[in-house]
Amino acid sequence: MRKASGFLGAVTMYKLVLGLLIALFALSLVLSLLGVLPYAPLAILASWAVSVGVSVGSSWAFGRAFGAKAHLESAAITGLLLLFILRPELSVESLLILALAAFLASASKYLLAVRGRHIFNPAAIGAVLVTATGLTFSGWWVSSPAMLPLVAIGALLILYRTRRLAMGLTFIGTVLVIDVVLSLTRGLTVPDGLSLAILGTSTVFFAGFMLSEPLTLPPRRMQQLALAVIVALLFAVPFNLLAVYSSPQLALVIGNLFAFLVGQRRGLRLILLEKTQLTPTSWEFSFQPSRPVFFHPGQYMELGIPHASADIRGQRRIFSISSAPGEGAPVSIAIKVSPRSSSFKTAMLALEPGERVYATSVGGDFLLPSDPAVPVLLVAGGIGVTPFASQLAHATSAGEQRDIVVIYAVAAGEELVYAEQLTASGARVLVVCPEPPVALPEGWEYLGSRRIDADLLREAVPDLADRHAFVSGPPALVTGVRQALRTEKARRVTTDYFSGY
Repeated sequence: MRKASGFLGAVTMYKLVLGLLIALFALSLVLSLLGVLPYAPLAILASWAVSVGVSVGSSWAFGRAFGAKAHLESAAITGLLLLFILRPELSVESLLILALAAFLASASKYLLAVRGRHIFNPAAIGAVLVTATGLTFSGWWVSSPAMLPLVAIGALLILYRTRRLAMGLTFIGTVLVIDVVLSLTRGLTVPDGLSLAILGTSTVFFAGFMLSEPLTLPPRRMQQLALAVIVALLFAVPFNLLAVYSSPQLALVIGNLFAFLVGQRRGLRLILLEKTQLTPTSWEFSFQPSRPVFFHPGQYMELGIPHASADIRGQRRIFSISSAPGEGAPVSIAIKVSPRSSSFKTAMLALEPGERVYATSVGGDFLLPSDPAVPVLLVAGGIGVTPFASQLAHATSAGEQRDIVVIYAVAAGEELVYAEQLTASGARVLVVCPEPPVALPEGWEYLGSRRIDADLLREAVPDLADRHAFVSGPPALVTGVRQALRTEKARRVTTDYFSGY
């Protein structure tokens, strides 16, 4: 599990989804050649060329027209999704309709948007527009039983990587229940209903590849679970709106409206105030937002920095906010810089005060208990301390009296950051480091170079069973510490992975 977390953490969500969709496309060609799928290989190839080509080309053109940098990875994903939603046919008419769907999907990112944030899943709204007008019918041929194993593996990887497993399983579970109930009312059996939900529809593909699209999700966990139930009901129960009949893409578009109403309703422009080197390998960036940013301590912000020759990790990245919330206050984040940094971090380090970046979303559920009387344990790995800096600074300014223990693991003593915020909070801070730090703040304790395992936790925090534990850092560390905490019967464990950035 730790190796899997580390591997997935090195790849951005967009690269993962794109790679999996390409694998499904390749599998579909093989199955078509073997006669397993009812569509000719040439029809699939032609539909792929049209959907991806038009999606990428029109996205680039709209970006130029609106003075924005098009996210071509996302456009390619949209084109591949449309390939699997609409039927691949070789006729000129069918290819033109597919091209129209791809064009409308790209247009929706700019025309059906509020303050720089698109409302609808582009592939879903493109499919809705061409099917609702009667131009074509959606096929969702990706639901072929022969493709299910790879679809299921891909959906699992995406949901695990994006920490949306609970949402995906809620959606699938709700669809299963509804299909079983509907099957019983029609005189069918429970196995018939289960078979219909898994093999006869696009349930698994929809949950992993469509519902999980990040920019159209609400920011909080409970909101996402509510969205999963709402979309599952619309997905599984037949209905019609005027002359428009139910379909998976229509269910998702309606769900997108719900997410828009409860979530961040605009993109954010941020002006860099200053950048400060905190340690030999970490930097802090302080931004002044064009409008107040409303967030809870411990939440994240997704930043976009368009730059030339972007590498495999892309042009958007999620960062935990390190500053405490405040009306009109600057917003800070911190990053760790390695000798071979990503193109995103290179572009970020090249920013000068006065330059602008963009935030596309604010959200997350990595929040301290609302009751300050609940004792907590905070475990940070390296730059994973940033959400704790925000939480502890807020607790100090709000005058909260919390029982807090912090275990802070770093690769070297000089890599300790945010000592002022941690000390001012009155938390008990325990440091794990290969070598003893030259000077620790007063009251801090050095635990040695040990690994954070069950033995260390048992010795350092004997009342662990009474504490709500929070773990933040690289995926491998988070996975290992979470397992150790559960072994030691921690009251509750909440995690925050710093992956793929």
